[in-house]
Formats: sequence, structure tokens, C-alpha cells
Amino acid sequence: MSLRNPYGDFEITDPQAMRALAHPVRLAALSYLQKNGPATATQLSEHVGASPSVTSWHLRHLATFGLVVDGPPPSGSDRRQRWWNAVARGFRYAMPDTPEGTEAGRLLRTEMMNEALESAQHWIAETEPVLDPEWSRLGGSANTLLVLTPAEAEAVESAIEQLLAPYVQRRDAGDTPADARPVRYLRMSLPEATT
Repeated sequence: MSLRNPYGDFEITDPQAMRALAHPVRLAALSYLQKNGPATATQLSEHVGASPSVTSWHLRHLATFGLVVDGPPPSGSDRRQRWWNAVARGFRYAMPDTPEGTEAGRLLRTEMMNEALESAQHWIAETEPVLDPEWSRLGGSANTLLVLTPAEAEAVESAIEQLLAPYVQRRDAGDTPADARPVRYLRMSLPEATT
């Protein structure tokens, strides 16, 4: 496992793939598949705000970049339906250094941040009010200003990923403790402009 990719995420390097994933329906479909596992376009359509045929078209578009695949249905499911799977539990990309790549990376970053903000708002409105007090106390946020060099910023990000990696990887092995539950960590690093 790469130190720069300790979770085994799908690494996106093609600006065209970044641009494709920057569409809200595609990003929502991929996020759903990564979180919940295989689904049909009809099942996904309820969660992505598009009709089954439009959802199917977006899934085929994601498949051209290798982000999803159609595969065998889960056991006990209708084999006549087309089931879609995410190829990895997560994805990552580095901001390209070409003008076209930078534009595509910025589009994807914007859509990912929009999705993260919606997720946080949903958590505040729907999830947090019904949590047990113990879990509610563990939900938190911070707004910390760091003064870093580019190398230090990269080291901080790497240290955070290394800290989280065992919980991302180990939980796939089926040894999840009985009192464990999914906890989403939303991280945004926002370098500020110098004046």
C-alpha cells in the first residue's frame, strides 16, 4: 500500500475523468456505491435525483473511466438486472498542473465540497438529533489556522491519513467491534491567499 494512498483509493489522473466525476449525479452515484455496495440504476435513482435511465447513462459514463463496473448481482438478487459496483472504497486525485487539468480539478473539488457541506447539513438536521448522547458528544468540528510550508502541509495530510488508515482498512476484514458504527470524517484543507 502506497504511503501516498494508504486506503487503496482509486487514483484519478485524467482531467476528463475529473470533469466527468464533477457532475452531481455521477458523484452522488459513486458515493452511494462506495458507502452501500452494489446497486442497480433504478435503486440509485432514488438517491441521486435522476430517473433510472439517466442514472444508468451516468453510470456507463463513470465506467468509461474505470470508476464503476457492472458485475454479478448480490446473492439472491435478480440476475436479469444490471448491478453496479464502485471499483474502490474511495477515490483521490492531485490537482493537475495544466490549465485544462486545473480547471477540471477545480470543478471536481467544488462538487466534492458541495457534497460534503450537504452531508454536514443533513447530519445536523437529521442524524445528530437522534444520536445517543455518547455519540453526539463525539461529533465535532474545529476551525484551526495552521502556518505551514508546502512540505509541512503535505506531512500533516500524510500523518492524518496514516492515523485513519487502520480504521478504513481493518473494518473491511469483518472484525468490526459490536459497538462500532460508521463515522464520516470530512476534511478540508483551505490554504489562504497571502496579502
